[in-house]
Amino acid sequence: MARSVEEKRKYLRLNSALEIEYIIPQTNKVYNATTKDISASGLKFEAPEKLSDGIILEIKLKIPRAQNAIHANGRVAWSNKTDGENDSGFDVGIEFMKIDEDNKNTFLKYLCDLIYG
Repeated sequence: MARSVEEKRKYLRLNSALEIEYIIPQTNKVYNATTKDISASGLKFEAPEKLSDGIILEIKLKIPRAQNAIHANGRVAWSNKTDGENDSGFDVGIEFMKIDEDNKNTFLKYLCDLIYG
């Protein structure tokens, strides 16, 4: 598959609906969401409100069959109104800044299972 000249992604984006919990540190509000896609460098999910570009979120990813959630920090790369029938939320693109060392192998194994499983 040829990549477009404008394609900026380094990693394959995989459709995967994972439960996540995210915290906006400035407000300490906790939200739950489901990913729309995920890659080694980030993820996309729908949020109930627009998130400002550049803010850092604390994220917990719930991986199927994993004993513990994956803990990560991610930067909001973009936030756009959803293109759905109800148009009630915002799609948010997150770029991972850090994934806890304890969780990296579990996360990478999950991605490999999606690709090769």
